[in-house]
Amino acid sequence: MATVNTVLGPIDSKDLGIALMHEHVLVGFAGVYRDYPELLGTDPLERAVNELKQAKEGGIDTIVDATTTDLGRDIEMIAEASRRSGVNIVAVSGWWLDIPMFFRGASVEQLTEVFVREVEEGISGTNIKAGILKAASDYGEVTPQAQVVLRAVGRAHLKTGVPIMLHSYSPGQVGRQQLAILQEEGVSPGRVKMDHSNDTTDIEYLTWLLEQGCYLGLDRYPGRGVSPRARTNTMKALIDAGRADRLCPSHDRSAISFIGPNWEQMEEERRRYNPHGFLYIKEAVFGQLRDMGVSEDVISGLCVRGPRNFLEGV
Repeated sequence: MATVNTVLGPIDSKDLGIALMHEHVLVGFAGVYRDYPELLGTDPLERAVNELKQAKEGGIDTIVDATTTDLGRDIEMIAEASRRSGVNIVAVSGWWLDIPMFFRGASVEQLTEVFVREVEEGISGTNIKAGILKAASDYGEVTPQAQVVLRAVGRAHLKTGVPIMLHSYSPGQVGRQQLAILQEEGVSPGRVKMDHSNDTTDIEYLTWLLEQGCYLGLDRYPGRGVSPRARTNTMKALIDAGRADRLCPSHDRSAISFIGPNWEQMEEERRRYNPHGFLYIKEAVFGQLRDMGVSEDVISGLCVRGPRNFLEGV
């Protein structure tokens, strides 16, 4: 067991329950909720709370909000959404993609200090502490700026013990580069979750990541590019290989993400695409796995054991 920082305070890892390890309450740009809430449509907090309440009623106990400050993280809004919905929410520290031009002089040491502060003291002048560190690299390679963030996240992990989640471009096997850099910093792969791993069906690559010790975030559902069924076939292959306890299924869904005058139309289109919301895995994917012959014990543990093992450092 381990203590996990949530936005409402620390909890024991045994109390995480069913956890979705890569979701978002709100995605936008830095400061959008506080400074330009009218761009988010009517009552964005209320809409987010309603989505989370539906998730809670459907059996979801915890989500990791993977929103960094550059993606629009508003820590007090997230805390209020958790308080009103009853869903445990774990916030992240770190950065998404490249550092903006006016921050590009920031050193690894400076960013390390920032990330450590958000884990040990609090975010945005509050006492709300991050429970996970996040870095990201996308198409092609780890860029020089992304490497600065990645090294800072690695060093912050070593100082705080908080695990690391990585936005990664799995079709390009960018995780190999990310992992090598973290290992140079002394990070054990067993404290790393490689997210968006089900954007590929390359079992050889995913098995390699698992053999290094990583956890896999199978966190793009329904997803695009790779069909939902192909994603579930990949999960089944990994389960059959005995890897279920290192898998973290999730959606990478945002309760609020559309900005502009057509937000209602875009939200309606999204509901048609995924009418289950944060319950897609429970209501669609788990049924597919049952049809494939996966046992109830494995299915019931898919969003429990992997998340707990990852957060506990097993």
